[in-house]
Amino acid sequence: MTAGDQSHAGPPAKPARIDRRLEAPHRRSGSSPRIVERTALLAYRATSWVLATVPPKPAAAIIGRVAQASYVLWPTKRRWSNRNFANVLGLPPDHRRVRIAALGAYMGYGRYLVELMRLPTLPPDAIARLIPTLDVDEVRAIWEGSPGGLIMTVGHVGSNEAVAAAIAHHGMPISVVADDSSFPEIYEILRRQREGWGVKLIPWRNLREIFGVLRRREILGLLVDWGYRPDGIHVRLFGEWTTLPAGPAILAAKTRSLILPITIRRQPDDTFHVSWPAPIEVPSSDPLDLQRATQAVADALASTIAAAPDQWYSFKPIWPSTAEEAADLARRASLMQGNNADPGPAREFG
Repeated sequence: MTAGDQSHAGPPAKPARIDRRLEAPHRRSGSSPRIVERTALLAYRATSWVLATVPPKPAAAIIGRVAQASYVLWPTKRRWSNRNFANVLGLPPDHRRVRIAALGAYMGYGRYLVELMRLPTLPPDAIARLIPTLDVDEVRAIWEGSPGGLIMTVGHVGSNEAVAAAIAHHGMPISVVADDSSFPEIYEILRRQREGWGVKLIPWRNLREIFGVLRRREILGLLVDWGYRPDGIHVRLFGEWTTLPAGPAILAAKTRSLILPITIRRQPDDTFHVSWPAPIEVPSSDPLDLQRATQAVADALASTIAAAPDQWYSFKPIWPSTAEEAADLARRASLMQGNNADPGPAREFG
């Protein structure tokens, strides 16, 4: 769920070509060939059955190794993952610690996938127990105190599915925006499963229903680290210029909703700790208000990732591919603020 960056001043730098399979859903065009869709569906069902019956720890180890192999054998994916973790750690992309962090994240992703496949076999109360630290009364107070709905922004960290199910289990209406364009039949399976938990899935292009959730003063979950795109809202993330989707801030401004960035962190016992900063208000659709709110979302995302980089499993390109693009973002930010502030040094991109 994104919208154009209203602060754009001048044409953006031309983005470098990236592997289409790494693009976020809002950047892809067309659907997958039918044979690919059917193969993916059969593989999903078979994997779900195996992972629901095999003990979770061995299954997670196997899937984690497969995920690590994709990092090793897929050069484009490895390059983008290294750039992402290099920015998080403040190190060159070819640094040994960067590679170690990336491999750790891919192993963690394997564990997440196993848990995700097993979740449908658990009753809603068992899923809710995965989030023992959820302060239900505070979430309810923030939600009920919002003039509109409540937008929960999350990254690819922890188990967003378990958090949504826990919120629904406590009687709060929550919907989550999801990608239905790549594999519609798998999306339909996921939609039915989530409905069993009390969580509604909304296709990311269904703007009418997305606005409807907030106008009914309900809760909406949005992922914000889908991947870099030039027409998002410029922010600094780990000190480097990039963009985040404009959707959360625009929705909040138009529906008088609050934004609540959610931090999810895995605990040693494989439950998840959930916390949040103060809710973000977006007083208007003025570009400055949208940028400030989106920067606050970026700051919360950075705090989440920095606390446990190995738990971050977004392997899309999160930052621009060239120093020229980064400099263009800095220029746009400077023009918006109405000053000639030093945008900071450009990073070396290799």
